[in-house]
Amino acid sequence: MEDRLQSDLDRLLSQVRACRACEKHLPLGPRPVLRCRVSARLLIVGQAPGTRVHETGLPWNDPSGDRLRSWMQVDRETFYDDTRIAIIPMGYCYPGRAPRGGDLPPRPECAELWLDRLLAHLPTLELTLLVGGYAQRHYLGAQVKSSLTETVRAWREYAPRFIPMPHPSFRNNFWLRQNPWFESDVVPYLRERVHALL
Repeated sequence: MEDRLQSDLDRLLSQVRACRACEKHLPLGPRPVLRCRVSARLLIVGQAPGTRVHETGLPWNDPSGDRLRSWMQVDRETFYDDTRIAIIPMGYCYPGRAPRGGDLPPRPECAELWLDRLLAHLPTLELTLLVGGYAQRHYLGAQVKSSLTETVRAWREYAPRFIPMPHPSFRNNFWLRQNPWFESDVVPYLRERVHALL
């Protein structure tokens, strides 16, 4: 049964990786970056690949990924074991730079075209890490709070299925200094849940 499900997922992933729906909007061209297998119990949902991830084709292969792995307390080998951890961002291709710095928002086409179909092939998911506001607004819907800070602060409301988190980018260093409760309260729970699943 699992072999058939995985075969179906592999075919779907081939279609996703061949997607050109928003090619004209992508400054570096399409290169969908995501990883998953039907046996995954943990899903990581970020925003969209940056330039380094676009170049390597490996999600979270940058300093933000290093910090995320530190928060989770997992090594690279475990993190990239797609039999245990699925990585499906809100946008699968690098969206380009925003005029005032940082990257543009994830393209909406990815979630519209593919997300529900992908999630339907992941029957054993028990925990989803919602990294950043785009993921939180999509997955939590009406339950999302008025700001990322308030959503993350209310993490107990979403546990054990979801853990909302700030993006681990260096751009959020100020946020982390202003909100030390994240690393003192949320990160220990995150590690406990992750280690129990893996």
